[in-house]
Amino acid sequence: MSQRVSTFIDRPKIVYPETDGQPMAENTLQFRWIVTIEGGLEGLFAKDPNVFVAGDLFWYPVEGHPEIHQAPDTLVVFGRPKGDRGSYRQWVEGGIAPQVVFEVLSPGNRAGELARKFEFYERYGVEEYYIFDPDERELSGWTRKGDRLQEIASMEGWCSPRLQIRFEMVSGDLRLFRPDGKPFATFQELMEQIEKAQHDKEQAERDKEQAERDKEQAERDKEQAERDKEQAERDKEQAERDKERLIAQLRAHGIEPE
Repeated sequence: MSQRVSTFIDRPKIVYPETDGQPMAENTLQFRWIVTIEGGLEGLFAKDPNVFVAGDLFWYPVEGHPEIHQAPDTLVVFGRPKGDRGSYRQWVEGGIAPQVVFEVLSPGNRAGELARKFEFYERYGVEEYYIFDPDERELSGWTRKGDRLQEIASMEGWCSPRLQIRFEMVSGDLRLFRPDGKPFATFQELMEQIEKAQHDKEQAERDKEQAERDKEQAERDKEQAERDKEQAERDKEQAERDKERLIAQLRAHGIEPE
């Protein structure tokens, strides 16, 4: 009697790498701009639990194809919760593609690489795509029209439909403004703002304490003035009594005071 043996072949597990071993930025200028944009957007949507913002995070749009990926310098996803991720695997995220992507160029970027990124973002559903070259101080942007990304004719004063931030070139440099008109700040500017706010707070505390001391001193001065007034009244009354006593003494000796 023959025995039938079943064999099971495990499919190899698909690995979706979380890094390619390359640095996030090639120089300090590029890094500063990536941090400024990503950090500014994090702050802008800090109170919205359903806006996910990340920097240099691998985005995999197609399940089973780890070779199809990009790592935008900054991506924004509306409709996905905040939280740490090793990568953005779109099929795990309800099929929602990042709607807004930023790239900050460095001298090492090549035209072919940029073309491949553009095709990727256009194909996989990005609604707004922005490229900033901090060395050349050039800003470009595209918005989705149907299944294509169409270039924005002028970025000066452009307001992002999704982010509601405004782009302006000020003194030849890019400035991003929040909906409330406040500009995005670099890490150094944020630290200076924090230090100034701390200094202002401490000064306000000192001013408050001084005001309290001044108030207390004014109260003491008022009380002293009241005591001085009362003493003056007593002195006046005593002087009247002394005068009357003196007059009485003079009259007792037969002297009528004038």
